[in-house]
Amino acid sequence: MSKFGFKSFASVLAGALLLGQSLCAQAQLPEFTELVEATSPAVVNISTRQKLPERALVQGMPDLEGLPPLFREFLERNLPQVPRTPNNGQQREAHSLGSGFIISADGYVLTNNHVVADADEIIVRLSDRSELEAELVGADPLTDVALLKVKGTNLPSVKLGRTDELKVGEWVLAIGSPFGFDHSVTAGIISATGRSLPNESYVPFIQTDVAINPGNSGGPLFDLEGRVIGINSQIFTRSGGFMGLSFAIPIEVAMGVADQLKATGKVARGWLGVVIQEVNKDLAESFGLEKPAGALVAQVLDGGPADKGGLQVGDVILSLDSHPIVMSADLPHLVGGLKPGTKANLEVVRDGGRKSIAITVGTLPEEGSGVQPSVAGVEQSSNRLGVTVTELTPEQKKSLDLKGGWSFARC
Repeated sequence: MSKFGFKSFASVLAGALLLGQSLCAQAQLPEFTELVEATSPAVVNISTRQKLPERALVQGMPDLEGLPPLFREFLERNLPQVPRTPNNGQQREAHSLGSGFIISADGYVLTNNHVVADADEIIVRLSDRSELEAELVGADPLTDVALLKVKGTNLPSVKLGRTDELKVGEWVLAIGSPFGFDHSVTAGIISATGRSLPNESYVPFIQTDVAINPGNSGGPLFDLEGRVIGINSQIFTRSGGFMGLSFAIPIEVAMGVADQLKATGKVARGWLGVVIQEVNKDLAESFGLEKPAGALVAQVLDGGPADKGGLQVGDVILSLDSHPIVMSADLPHLVGGLKPGTKANLEVVRDGGRKSIAITVGTLPEEGSGVQPSVAGVEQSSNRLGVTVTELTPEQKKSLDLKGGWSFARC
């Protein structure tokens, strides 16, 4: 073969190899079109109307009436304002937009509590652009889940999946109404499971890198089989917009709440009556543990379920009903999901040895009941299970690269 012919052959071969690699890479990417076509009809847009007390903007502030509802509501909530008397009998209103999905053919709809909180009117718009007025069956602020009901029969509904077998790296897809753009589709992968967020003690969130923005709240997160595995709820952001960290409520948590709301209109949660803290490396060594794990009992509420069951300050809870407690934040998820009155078996480390303690789970007290453990010098979390939290020191913020301006935002 001539030198020229050999070079031509080598160039053709190299091109074929590159093309083959490209085709193989494309063949491994998921195909979403059929999934979207099958699931979109059950995804809905949710809009609300809320009557607000009369108030006027400070002199010199712009007139917001011509702005889109999402931007007007944001500015109205953040611009300085002063009270005023009603003008010509006109009633001010706040509007919000979110997403949801139909879980049954007879018209039950799941969404986020913060999408419909304090609404005087809730409108559900279907994929065919028809609109139905929704009734709020019930809502649970602790998990940020709300259940709605619209009148209808043979409505399109979603298939429900499971999250216990989810793997990090799996492809997932979201459908919702970011900024009011109905049925917008975004995709990504699962970044982590069982995430605990500040002040969200009862939800082991699914973390993804799916693009989620204001208006996506309450919308479904699908697996590649077209099954709902979560409700898109929050984002981590420095700017108020999407930054690659999105969080969804696992569908089992949401459906557990929905079933209770449907049956009784409220949610009853399990409760131990303890204050817990994380087990770090030094504590693990002092307790004779091979590695940091579990939840250290810092306080036991007098007369509470844990006190009656024999749990003591200084115990390290390693598991509940054979479910391992890797991080202390795992315990609220597990206890909160138990039905009050059931028996729970705790494996604890006490005085260097392991023992099993059986406790009858109580009912989480309602807000305003006055039942709240008190620990001097420690800021309590609001969940009353409860997990203690403290302000980060400047050194901790530096080590975590937290320079301010970041937050978890409900989308």
